[in-house]
Amino acid sequence: MKLPREAQIAINGIAAIAILYFIIMFLQGVNIFSNKDTYYIKFQNAKALAKSSPVYADGYNVGIVSDIYYDYDNPGSGVIVKIAVENGMRIPFGTTAALDEAMLGGCTLNLMMGNSPVERYQIGDTIPAADNNGLMAKAAGMIPKLEATLSKVDTLLMTLNRVVSDPNIQQILANAEALTANLDNSSRDLNRLLEKDIPQMAQTFDQAGKNIVTLTEKLNRIDLEGTMAKVDGAVNNLNKTTERLNSKDNSIGLLLNDTTLYSGLNRTVNGASALVEDLKANPKRYVHFSVFGRKEKKPVEQ
Repeated sequence: MKLPREAQIAINGIAAIAILYFIIMFLQGVNIFSNKDTYYIKFQNAKALAKSSPVYADGYNVGIVSDIYYDYDNPGSGVIVKIAVENGMRIPFGTTAALDEAMLGGCTLNLMMGNSPVERYQIGDTIPAADNNGLMAKAAGMIPKLEATLSKVDTLLMTLNRVVSDPNIQQILANAEALTANLDNSSRDLNRLLEKDIPQMAQTFDQAGKNIVTLTEKLNRIDLEGTMAKVDGAVNNLNKTTERLNSKDNSIGLLLNDTTLYSGLNRTVNGASALVEDLKANPKRYVHFSVFGRKEKKPVEQ
């Protein structure tokens, strides 16, 4: 039996609406074919929580927010959130729910699981809400500290601007640049010194060390005891010679120590000197000579 055209259109429309509903629910994260347990949470402020938002238990996704509605029967009492969690999930007493606002918007619902080993919430019970201590709450608490920090940063920037605008800074920078250039030149000179002069000095020191070793070996081969014995003998001979010079039992000792001989020699020298002076003054008294020979003197007749 062929259906009328109007019935076919109606059936196709209903099928399209059903498919669209399934697609929308799927996009919202709701699996209409799965069996979920329902719980309720009452918040004073929903904080932009939306339907189909994930529900976490200790960081693990256990369900979604299935509905949010205002308690019109008790105005000002808050917002009721309906959540659907995995079938058979045990929520022990002591569990609380908290909203955590994201930095870029949005909100998630977290279940802080209790530790009661026996008692638990039944399906359809209301889970108590907890204060929000999430990231945004911490950020709000940091705002006064941030304001104080910004004030200090502003003061620091003003001080930095004054320092930078100081004309002495340019001179300091110029001096620093000159100092850097001098250090660079010193570094190059030091490199040249290390490359050329230091190796030569090292070779010189090495040769000097070898010479010292050679000298030490020669000194080790010298008979120091025999040399010192000879030196002692020479010193003894010198002492004996000095004693004999100081003694009067020899000619040199008498010459050096006998004053009588000195006086005689002194008188002899003085007499010789006087004789020479008289010879110079009266040569005829001592010398007689003639060109033609000497004439004999006749004796005087008496």
